[in-house]
Amino acid sequence: MPKMKSNRAAKKRFRLTGTGKVKRNKAYKSHMLSCKTTKRKRGLRKSSLLTKGDAAKAKKAIAA
Repeated sequence: MPKMKSNRAAKKRFRLTGTGKVKRNKAYKSHMLSCKTTKRKRGLRKSSLLTKGDAAKAKKAIAA
């Protein structure tokens, strides 16, 4: 049986923390930035963690 392949798109979007949680970057930070407030853009810079259910799916996609 051949090796399982990881989902390359997921691999680029998510990272695992030291404790095994899944880290992600926030959306809506790529274009049309002139109409967004500075405060909103500053908040979008920070990364956040995936929720429990989504994290399980992402871990499966990353690991292979």
